Amino acid sequence: MDLEDTLLMMPGPVPVAPKVLRAMSKPMINHRGKQFSAMFDDCTAMLKEIFQTQNDLFILSGSGTASMEAAIGCTIDKDDKIVTIENGKFGERFKDIAARYGQVVPVEFEWGQSVDLDLVEEKLAEGAKAVTMVHNETSAGIRNPAPEVGKLAKKYDALFIMDGVTSIGGDDVKVDEWGIDIAVTGSQKCVAAPPGLSMISVSERAFDAMTKENLPYYLDLKAYKKSADKSQTPYTPAVPLFFGLQEALKIVMEEGMEARKKRQATGAAAVRAAMDAIGIEMFPQLNEVSAYSNTVSAMKAPEGVSGNDIKNAMLEKGIIIAGGQNRLSGQIFRIGSMGNVAPKDIMLTIQELELVLKKLGVVNEIGAGTEAAASVLDTL
Repeated sequence: MDLEDTLLMMPGPVPVAPKVLRAMSKPMINHRGKQFSAMFDDCTAMLKEIFQTQNDLFILSGSGTASMEAAIGCTIDKDDKIVTIENGKFGERFKDIAARYGQVVPVEFEWGQSVDLDLVEEKLAEGAKAVTMVHNETSAGIRNPAPEVGKLAKKYDALFIMDGVTSIGGDDVKVDEWGIDIAVTGSQKCVAAPPGLSMISVSERAFDAMTKENLPYYLDLKAYKKSADKSQTPYTPAVPLFFGLQEALKIVMEEGMEARKKRQATGAAAVRAAMDAIGIEMFPQLNEVSAYSNTVSAMKAPEGVSGNDIKNAMLEKGIIIAGGQNRLSGQIFRIGSMGNVAPKDIMLTIQELELVLKKLGVVNEIGAGTEAAASVLDTL
């Protein structure tokens, strides 16, 4: 199957605009010259607007996991307690990274289950240097209560370190207003650039907390700050990816964040409406402080059918959706609505999904899901 003929509807990487791909083919430049510095400053300014922050912001040549490790590796020492909230694969990853550096105090829920803030507060009240949480838990399609956790972190004088990899640029994220000391995202998600870069905002309070004798070398955020003050990176940047990121961010700015958030949220709402019409249950278990993700929808696999069967059947039709990760493999399937995904992409995905479900014996008739999705998308 020709990759150019496939439709990427997974929760990252996402479709990349042709002008972004063209930008990446520019001739190499001196990464210590004025041209790179100007691009660096331009990207940083646009990212601060997307993050809604006045904090320092850095671009790392490494995936979102690199920035997650930078956040923890620079602030947490071996005797420091760190509360880690987990209700999915990426919350688990934060916990695993934290365990390499400090004393983990886990607050664990079944994947897809909502966060209980009382349990989080109970652990913070016992004393901790930081608390980590994934805002938009992609593996389970659930949006976690970032503003509320930010308030708890402030109440108990803990740093709030947040993974915004699949929410920043696609959903409402207010880094400064919510009291997020360190926020991270990745290039290949909502801003719709190629994989390979991550972006991290760091508050003055977080810098003050970096009292370790031995900070990481490549992921030393103090080194990034020193270089960023000169519009540079401390180590050789992935220049073609910076070219692509700059062009992708310009596309975000041209669309406008409010319009972009609305488009992605409406796409997710259309998927949910289609699932309700078809009779497929959403996977997350919500409470009063959680919500369905606005950038990826996770659904329970129908009885007698594996989520992987659905994923593979969709691939045969040229549409790439995602299955469940790790312990959720086979139990769920996921459809992304992030980045540059357009209403027509949502419609085609739902139409083909109905055909797949009929072939698998899940539904007898087709059209209800497509009609439901169209009624939601018509509100854009």
